[in-house]
Amino acid sequence: MNIPFTHLHVSRWSVVAGAIAVAAMAGRAVADPRAVVELFTSQGCSSCPSADKVLGDLSRDDPSVIALSLPIDYWDYLGWKDTLADTRFSARQRAYSRMRGDREVYTPQAVVNGTVHVLGSDRAGIEGAAASTRSNGEVMSVPVSISEADRALTVSVAESHGTASHGEVWVCAVSKSVPIRIGRGENRGQEVTYHNVVRRWLKVGDWTGKAGSWSVPLENVKTEGVDAAVVYVQDGNRDKPGPMLGAAMTTLH
Repeated sequence: MNIPFTHLHVSRWSVVAGAIAVAAMAGRAVADPRAVVELFTSQGCSSCPSADKVLGDLSRDDPSVIALSLPIDYWDYLGWKDTLADTRFSARQRAYSRMRGDREVYTPQAVVNGTVHVLGSDRAGIEGAAASTRSNGEVMSVPVSISEADRALTVSVAESHGTASHGEVWVCAVSKSVPIRIGRGENRGQEVTYHNVVRRWLKVGDWTGKAGSWSVPLENVKTEGVDAAVVYVQDGNRDKPGPMLGAAMTTLH
C-alpha cells in the first residue's frame, strides 16, 4: 500500500479569523488530549498483537489519549509482507531514534508525545510516559481543534501562552479498525485488529505561535476505509521530529 505523504496546499485564513475560530473552542466540546501515542508495529512480529490490543484499549478507554498505529515494513522479509506498512513509518521511527540519540528501534515500540519510547504492550509504561512527558512545558500545551463541515476539515491552532513558538501542522487520515488475517510468518493463522491506522499524512501548514486556521478539502483526506482524522502540531520537522505540542481527533461522516 502506498501512503501519500505530501505537503498539501490548503487555504489559510487570516490570523483574526484563526483567533475567532480558536476562541470558539470554549463554546463547544473539544478534545483536550494529554498524549499522542504512536505504535510502531508489524504483522510479522510475534510480540506485536498484545501491543495492538493495548493500543485499541487505550483508544477506547481513554479519550485523553490519541493512539495511532504506524505499521513498519522492515520485518517483511520474515515471510509475510505487512499489508498496512509503509517505509515512511519505518523512517519516522528511525528519525525519533536519532533525535533521542539512543538508536532504539524495535517492535512493538510506542513513542509517547514525540519524546519517550516504551514497550508497546506495556500500558502502565505508556501511561507513565504520558504523565512524565508533561513535565516539559511545551508538550501538549497548545489547544488544537478539528471539525468537519461543507466537505472540508477545519483545523484551528490557538496562540501560544507558554514557551512553544513554532511547529508543523499535520493531518492524518485514519482507519479506526482494520481486521487482518495473517497468512504466513510468526503470526500465521491469527486475525489481528489494528486500531487507528494512519493511511495518509498531509502537511497543512506551519504554526508560528499565533492563532491560525486551515481548511482542508475532505476529498484529500477521506478515502476508502478512512473514517477519522487526527491533527497534530509538532516541533521540528518530518526528518527531525520533536515534542508534540497539541493534537485533536474527529470522526468523519
